[in-house]
Amino acid sequence: MSGGDSAAREARSHRALAEEMRRQAHVYEQMAFNFEAAAASEHRLEQTLAPLQSQGFHVLPDRRWPGSRAQVDFVVVGPSGVYIVDAKTWKDVRVEKHGSESRVFQGDDDVTERFAGLADLGMTTEQLLAEIGLAPTEVHTLAVFTNRRDLRAGVMGVDLMSEGAVVERILSRGRRLSLVEVERVLTSVMQHFPPYAASAAPASVIVTAPPAPAPVQPELLTIEELNAAAFAGLTAEPIESWMAFLHPEQAKVVRRTFNGPCRIRGAAGTGKTVVGLHRAAHIARTRPGKVLVTTYVRTLPDVLSALFERLAPEVSSRVEFESVHALAGNILKSRGVRYSLNGRKAGDVWRKVWREHGAHGPVGAIDPDERYWREEIASVIKGRGISNFAEYENCARVGRSRRLQPTQRAAVWALYERYAAALRAEHIWDFEDLILAAEASLRQEPSDEYGAVVIDEAQDLSCAMIRMLHLLAGDGPDAFNLIGDGQQSIYPGGYTLAELGISIAGRGIVMDRNYRNTLEIAQFATSLVRENSFVDIESGARGTADTAEFLRRGAKPKVMRFSSRQRHDLSVVDHVRSLLDDPEVGPGDIGVLAMYRHQVNDLLVAFAAAGLPVIDLEKYDGHPVEAVKVGTIKRAKGLEFKQVVVARTPLSLMEGAPGAPEESSERERLELELRELYVAMTRARDGLWVGVVAA
Repeated sequence: MSGGDSAAREARSHRALAEEMRRQAHVYEQMAFNFEAAAASEHRLEQTLAPLQSQGFHVLPDRRWPGSRAQVDFVVVGPSGVYIVDAKTWKDVRVEKHGSESRVFQGDDDVTERFAGLADLGMTTEQLLAEIGLAPTEVHTLAVFTNRRDLRAGVMGVDLMSEGAVVERILSRGRRLSLVEVERVLTSVMQHFPPYAASAAPASVIVTAPPAPAPVQPELLTIEELNAAAFAGLTAEPIESWMAFLHPEQAKVVRRTFNGPCRIRGAAGTGKTVVGLHRAAHIARTRPGKVLVTTYVRTLPDVLSALFERLAPEVSSRVEFESVHALAGNILKSRGVRYSLNGRKAGDVWRKVWREHGAHGPVGAIDPDERYWREEIASVIKGRGISNFAEYENCARVGRSRRLQPTQRAAVWALYERYAAALRAEHIWDFEDLILAAEASLRQEPSDEYGAVVIDEAQDLSCAMIRMLHLLAGDGPDAFNLIGDGQQSIYPGGYTLAELGISIAGRGIVMDRNYRNTLEIAQFATSLVRENSFVDIESGARGTADTAEFLRRGAKPKVMRFSSRQRHDLSVVDHVRSLLDDPEVGPGDIGVLAMYRHQVNDLLVAFAAAGLPVIDLEKYDGHPVEAVKVGTIKRAKGLEFKQVVVARTPLSLMEGAPGAPEESSERERLELELRELYVAMTRARDGLWVGVVAA
């Protein structure tokens, strides 16, 4: 040890301490800068959001995350929903599209995952508010960049936007919640998001510093811009109550995650289609890829699409609505497959084959009902994609009442081969050929266009249709969603999931509350099909309708009998006039339904002659219209009306046909037609009027 060593050690120690303090000072300086920027950004955003309060919104700043010490910048609750709003001032931010996903970059760094916490908070909020029945589509997570004016993107379920877009984004959804509903939601939000109390830990160093210069603030929204955004929201079409609020049990089903194909079933009126639409929106917000919503009825997708546009406009571009036949055609067109689909000409070909080889041959001797055998070919043979007699000889023919012996099946197969050859000779396809070709194309060349498929009225589809849709979606989480009710199956044939190799074990949900019909309407409709059994697609066993709890009571349905169609049609018009005397019932609240197209045409003429506004359900696209809706029962599937008129009902259906043998085409036809009547009657919310014609 020499002189000066101790002093040198002290010098090195103090120098190291000084370096560490300079390093810490730099860290704290940066933290102070960040917090100052955040404070300015949040203050700035608070000023931007403040005018919302004049539109009935509540702006709650500095709230605590549920179950966490983290802070939420703002929670906004108002007529258009609930918004989790986070203020950002990041520099050099850009959004890039990578396949079907968007990625966020700050400089060269991918910072997308930094939005994961905010996305999780949005999902937690959905879950918490589902307890009071708020639909998941009414909760929105926004990241607002107060230093940008040109940003708009969606990442991980979070909407990224510039400050100038946030008020318009909130107001553009219109008034979706009533004042009472807003207060109800606000109470729950304040309970789950308490005020944030910052840590009061004492500082170890006391410093004095000059006040920070006022940040340079970009221009606020002008009064004109704010008023324009508010007006756009206020003039939007009003939404139905089910778009914003669900029963808590429905809201839970919407958000539920399934690790494979799932099935949601329930009796008429239990809200299956509503849950399906909300579920499509939820999947679109939380999973990558497009969502397909499909069904058998040609006109229903347009109606559902219009409803969805109002339900969840922010994800409507990622959810497609197509009938199953239109979808198959689009698949083939996109792959350059040329075909000649001609349903009308195919019908002519079939009738010619039947006259020449069926009516007076062995098949006609089994049963002279031409339609039964056309359905056998369409639903059983081509509907399953059966390619040889051995398959047909051994298939279960799910949903068919008449048993066929091997020799009888051989005769049917021979008739089918003649029909197929006649179609080839004419170079045309029928609708079953279209489905089979699309399925074959997808099997040969898989598609990744859709991340999920939601199938409404799944019981109406054929085996080949379900296989085709399953090829599109696969077995991934929430990818394949079957929604339906076997009692509402109004088409011949059927299928089981087992024969398709699709398992939903542990992923089936039964909805057991009727939100639509009064007890009186439901009991009357159910009385027609009480003894009517059907094959369940999951178990393969024959069963009857699911039961449901009824939440509403009302007037008993009226059944009116007439000796002539003319008297009946005049009475239908008079009844509709009387319904319109009620100020709570508008023309668009009334549905007049009949079994056959020629009956609908007659009714349209009768209403036009009476000067009442009407719209054919063939032309109805789901947008609100002040006209009585008239159409076939098949076109009314998936719809509901305050008041329903079931017109031109055959007396034989109301009285039953006890003479029809259990295993006969007559019995099968009777059961299908009774289920069709059941579908018509259960479209009614408040009132049901049934017109019966004796001849």
